[in-house]
Amino acid sequence: MADYLVKSLIDDGMFRAYVVDATETVAEAQQRHDTWSAATAALGRTLIGTMLLSTSLLKGEENLTVKVNGHGPVGAIVADGNANGTVKGYLQYPHVSLPLNEKHKIDVKKAVGVNGMLTVTKDQGLGQPYTGQVPLISGELGEDFTYYLAKSEQIPSAVGVSVFVQPNNTVKVAGGFMIQTMPGASDAAISRLEQRLKEMPMVSELLLDGQTPEEILQLLFKDEKIKILQKMPVSFKCDCSKERFAKSLAAIQPAALQEMIDQDHGAEAVCHFCGTKYEYSEDELRQILAQAQAK
Repeated sequence: MADYLVKSLIDDGMFRAYVVDATETVAEAQQRHDTWSAATAALGRTLIGTMLLSTSLLKGEENLTVKVNGHGPVGAIVADGNANGTVKGYLQYPHVSLPLNEKHKIDVKKAVGVNGMLTVTKDQGLGQPYTGQVPLISGELGEDFTYYLAKSEQIPSAVGVSVFVQPNNTVKVAGGFMIQTMPGASDAAISRLEQRLKEMPMVSELLLDGQTPEEILQLLFKDEKIKILQKMPVSFKCDCSKERFAKSLAAIQPAALQEMIDQDHGAEAVCHFCGTKYEYSEDELRQILAQAQAK
């Protein structure tokens, strides 16, 4: 089944809750970037967190960029998301596998590192993007997104993100949840939720058992009233194109373009986000150069 995200309101507005099955989204990222297990888990968790942030904080054509850099073996991780539920992302070093941690799980903390920052830049079409930044407190990423929401957005939240990677590096399941505490939430409701979160298995384990996002919501809020607001499809989608890269080529120094024509007899551009390659012939580069000089 295609990936989707469920938005809900709990107990007439005590909590907002989002649950997503992002298995195909993370699987596509893994294939495009040929990531190994630890890198797959780190990139997948970042994509899921980005999806949860962007579908809850943005509207219309707004978008945001998440950058995680804990100076661990996978290097910097970058992900873009928008209000429509599509994400794209990449990391510096995709070929990272590590020994399992003491819980016999993929060691995401070690892969990501904790000596760095989580940065979120929101472009809301107002000219000047807004950037919020917090130090990484765990490197497991769920806690780091939770900390960002509390510190930068002033929204008390709980975020869980998980990816189950198979021995051959492919993605079996991936998903996550985000619960935002609203101003009207009672202390008793918050305590109940905190207890359930402690007892709850990772989302990937629930997805492996065949549970849907709606069933995971039921698990989180057993006795509370759940109102489903929206079910939206989500996916990995890149908006790169040959035309867009041509504009980037047109912005470089004319001498450098001429060198590509004379010495390389063409050029190749590769999209960081999705790995798509675009080839430019000598004639195409001459056209780009002519247009750039005409301006």
